[in-house]
This record gives sequence, structure tokens and C-alpha cells, in this order.
Amino acid sequence: MGVRLRLGYAPRMLRPRRRRRRPSSLAIAIVGALIVTSCSSDSQVAITTTDSATATTASADGTPSATDAGAVSDTTESDDTTGTGDSTGSASTDDTTNTEETTGTEGTTGTADTVAAGPTPDTSKEFGWNEKSDGVEEGHLAVPVDPDTPHGDTFDLYVVRHRALEQKERIGSLLVNPGGPGYGGTELAEFADQIYGQDILDHFDIVAWDPRGTGQSTPAVDCVDQYDPFFALDSSPDTPAEQQAIVTAATEFGKDCVANDGSFLPFVSTQNSAGDMDSIRAALGEDTISYFGFSYGSELGVAWASLYPETVRAMVIDGAADTTAGYLDQNLQQAAGFESTFDTFLAACAKNKDCAFYNGGDPGKAFDALSAKADKDPVATTSGRPRVTQGVLTTAVSDAMYDESFWPQLEAALADLQAGDGEGVLALYDDYYERTDDGTYGNELEAYFAINCLDDPGTKDPDELFGLQDEFAKVAPRLGASWILELQFCASWPIPAAPAVPIDAKGAGPIVVVGTTGDAATPLEGTRHTSEALEDGHLIVVTADQHTGYGVNECVDSAVDDYLVSLDVPANELECK
Repeated sequence: MGVRLRLGYAPRMLRPRRRRRRPSSLAIAIVGALIVTSCSSDSQVAITTTDSATATTASADGTPSATDAGAVSDTTESDDTTGTGDSTGSASTDDTTNTEETTGTEGTTGTADTVAAGPTPDTSKEFGWNEKSDGVEEGHLAVPVDPDTPHGDTFDLYVVRHRALEQKERIGSLLVNPGGPGYGGTELAEFADQIYGQDILDHFDIVAWDPRGTGQSTPAVDCVDQYDPFFALDSSPDTPAEQQAIVTAATEFGKDCVANDGSFLPFVSTQNSAGDMDSIRAALGEDTISYFGFSYGSELGVAWASLYPETVRAMVIDGAADTTAGYLDQNLQQAAGFESTFDTFLAACAKNKDCAFYNGGDPGKAFDALSAKADKDPVATTSGRPRVTQGVLTTAVSDAMYDESFWPQLEAALADLQAGDGEGVLALYDDYYERTDDGTYGNELEAYFAINCLDDPGTKDPDELFGLQDEFAKVAPRLGASWILELQFCASWPIPAAPAVPIDAKGAGPIVVVGTTGDAATPLEGTRHTSEALEDGHLIVVTADQHTGYGVNECVDSAVDDYLVSLDVPANELECK
């Protein structure tokens, strides 16, 4: 089970809040709860051949239809705040603002990029905006399938924008991404008022998109309909037969992906998505633009800032993955991180007699016995569903480690499993793979593999990967061996790897990096490595047992908001407790 860089994930509920400067930690948790409606198999496939001023999109039945390559709607923006401001959208053209240079040293303040650009410009021709809700609009942008062939085939990128609340004080646009990879990101804009601080909402158009291959962008990666045959296997194989079952499943999964999306799969890399960010910036008419990315959004952001440094106004990455480490090393770090957080969970349970899995103050010993039993004699669950194997159990544990608010659910599930009831564990397992109540799945996991395996598949030798089991078990004795299952999917991935992405963001200016002390998915050590690898990284350390730090306390929220709005660069290694 190679754990995805999801943001605070689990079934994170969307709850309304009054607008205020600091988002609550519960509200920010919904950023990782993006249960995205992925495109169905009969949706329009929008890889577009552009040989003239019009673009032809082929529907699933092969019937072509002509649409404007730059827009999908004739509806123009009806909001009276649109189209009345600076048509460039640039926030760097006023000579009357603070001219102090941002040199990247600790505590520096902003530049001319803090000046208001004015009301949101009219970009209806580019996006075909339609009103989605009050102050929120949705649109589509035709972007090149292959950024190296800008006048070749295009596909449809789904974009949502939350317009700045104070139009006269609008600075520009803030691109946002929730992580993954594999998750659509548009809910970050749709529900921006429940995620970001008031200063962000006032001064920025918050622009989110479903990255290529995900969500409502078309085509979306779609490989299989059911996950159990692929992921309910013994994820810590002890015999050659168990190893071969994993290799066979991984190989079949890759074949199914190619059968459904073969022509598009070579183009869903992080580097290509970074090119889409630049296409969005250009279509918005902004010379420079700001970015706020969570989790895997850090890798995407670093790639973008490294490839297009001259377009970066400001950038924040929260829950940053270690961009200096390869895929296998990242997963070793993750395994150690999840193990450490699980140790914290067990220690807390051992001190609390009200913990459902208390077991006389030794829940660790009880879990070890439970895990060994599941490996030898899996516990039955609902008819037609997988039994609770050791792999299903460790997946359920990992799902709960993203956020300590879900630890009570895990306590109860483990206690029930001890009593012979595996339903609670299966529910957490299903949550990890985003199984819906009707038994269907989104396309997030399929897109995750398509992107990750293209960026860096790790080893392509299955035997070499199985040889790493002991190394994973060493850094994570309870959970580590289960990492082998999902790693094998990249080892067997049929598409050649994409070129390596640069990671230094040279020339992009100061970049704020946020990490938490108890982050299982992106451990603080790796986040620090990323900050140090950047030409001008500034790390904020947040004391919290969760993935990502924005929304935890006033310290981190103020530092992030002030930087994005006023370009006040926080001191490196700022501690927010």
C-alpha cells in the first residue's frame, strides 16, 4: 500500500462557517475530502484536433461536434464586476506601491505586486464562464495535450473561479491545488469561503482546476470499475504464489488503463500539468500569478515554479512532499511517518481507559496479535466483499492516520475486529479507496497511478521490489510490509516514464513551505528537505498531528495570508505551536 499524498483525507465533512480571518481546522480538512464526480464512460471525450479556428471534439459514439477551441459557451460574464478592470490582470504595474525589493531574507516585505489590479477582467472568450453559485463561476479551457506541440491536439480543462469579494482591492488570481495526485481540485474554489482566510477571499480570485486526467476535465483516466480484485490481496506477500498474485493484478490493471485511455496516458505527468498552470495564467491575462498547493500540490507547484519562474508572484506549499527523494525513498519516508503516527495513536490509547481498544493498557500487543491473526485467518465481512486480511487492516489503519479526529473510529473498528466483526475495518478500507455507498468508485486512484507512475515508477523489476520488503518492515515494523502492493503497480506500469522535473525553483523568488510535526503522509523531515532545496524556501513548522498545517492556528494562518496578500516573507523555521 503506497500511501497517496492526500490532504487530511478520510470522509472529511464539508461544514459551513462564518467568514473570518482564520479557517477552522475542521473546515480546512474538507480540502482533502474532495469526493470528485469523475466523468462516466459515456461522457464526451475532448481530445481535440485543432487544424483551423474551430476545434472538433469526438463524443463517445464517434459523432464529431465543432466548438470554439478557446471556449465552450457563448454565455458571457453577467456579473457587473467583470470586464471593468485592468485587462491584463497583472498586479505589478503600479509605480505608487512599496518599492522595497523582496530579497528572500527573513522578514522582508512586499513589492509592487501587492497593488490592487482592480476588478476581475472579462475572460469569457477564453473560458466560457457560467455562473455556478453566488460569486462562483465555472468554465473550460482548451489546452494542448502535448505542451511541446502547442498547436496540436487539445483537451478540455475544467476550471472554477471564486471571485474576489473586494473587487476594488483585488490583487489578482490565486491558483490552488488540493494534492493527490489524481484528485480534481475545483471544490477548493467552489467552497473557498470555508477554507481560506478573509484576506485571501477579499483580495484574490481563487482559481482551481481539475488537473489533466482527473475530475471533470476530459478525458479523465478510467481503468477499472471495481477495486477489490486488485487491492484486497495480501499486501505483505510471504510466498511466491502471493507475490505472483500481486504482479498479475498490477499487470492487468495497467493493461485495463491502456485499453481505456492509452493515447492520453503518456501526457498526464506533473510536468505537463505545470504547463497547464501556465496556460491558465496566460488565459487569465496575468503576467504573474500566485499559487497555494497542498500535499502533492507541492510537487506540482515546485515543478511549475522551476519551469516558469518569471510568472511566479508568490507561492505557498503546505504538507510538502520531499521533492529531493525518488519514489521509493519517498515511500520509505511515508512508511516511517505512518508508523510513527500509529505509535502515537497506540500510546494515547494505552493511557486512556476509555479507549475502545485499551486492552489493559497494551493496545500495541493486542494489535500485533490481531494483525498476525488476520494474516493467517482473515475475518469475514459482508457477503461478496473481501475478508479483513492483514493488508485490508493496515490500509484501514493508514486511512485513520491522516487526521487524529478519526482515531476514535479506528479504536472502535479494532475492538470490533477483536470480537470477530470486520465491518468497521472494512469501512475504513473503503474510505481509503473512496468506495461510495452504491459500491462504485471515482477515478482518483486510477489517475493517481497514471500520474505517479509516469513521474517516477521507482524500480521496474518486481523481484527487486519484493526484495525491499525487509527494508520497509525495518522502518515501519507494523505497517511497512504492506507498502509493496501498490508500489508493484508502478513497477508493472506499461507507459514509459516522463522526463525528470526540476526542483529548485531558481528565479521564482521566496516560497513559503508549511510542515507539521506529526504529519504521517509527508513527514516534516522531507518537507524540510524540499524547503532547503528551493533557491529561496522559508519553512513554517506547525505543531499538529495531521497532514498539512493551514487552519491549525492563528500563527500559521496569519503568516501565510500576510505573505500571499502583502508579500511579507516569514522568517525561516518559524514555529507555530
